[in-house]
Amino acid sequence: MGNVFLRRLSRWQAETERDDFADLYTECYRDAPGTQPLTRQEFIERFSEDVQQPEFDMLVANDPTLAGCAYGFRVDRDSRWWEQFQGIPTEIDELTASRQIFTVAGLMVLPRQRHKGVASKLQDRLLDRANAAVAITVIEPGNEAARAAYQKWGWAKAGELNPHADIPPLEAWARCL
Repeated sequence: MGNVFLRRLSRWQAETERDDFADLYTECYRDAPGTQPLTRQEFIERFSEDVQQPEFDMLVANDPTLAGCAYGFRVDRDSRWWEQFQGIPTEIDELTASRQIFTVAGLMVLPRQRHKGVASKLQDRLLDRANAAVAITVIEPGNEAARAAYQKWGWAKAGELNPHADIPPLEAWARCL
């Protein structure tokens, strides 16, 4: 992993540094094939919502500047976010009642740090801290690089998330922890 070090951020630190994460997002998705990236402002709005979720957790990778991050939160069955999922296996859906689902809402690594183990290290540490039964994330249907990485890390497709009628559904991927 080279000279990259990981550190945890509090909710307050994440909110304070959200513009830096928006810059990171923009850089990470600038030329990503098969994706329809959010605008910078859309990312900030989504990130601001994610930070407010129960049990939000975040790790960043520095080299010494910001090189990547991973963040997520526990999922509640009654949340608007969870209601948008379709085709999720019953055994996963039932775990939301006991708040045993952790979603990886964001995982970003700058191109200069890719293929060096940074993303897997961020993900593994975040999930170790989550203390949940299952992790779930979403992948855009055309994002082959993300799909290949998650498959390599032991994730499997588990349904779809359909947040907007005017865009194709996102793939929901899950991993038992």
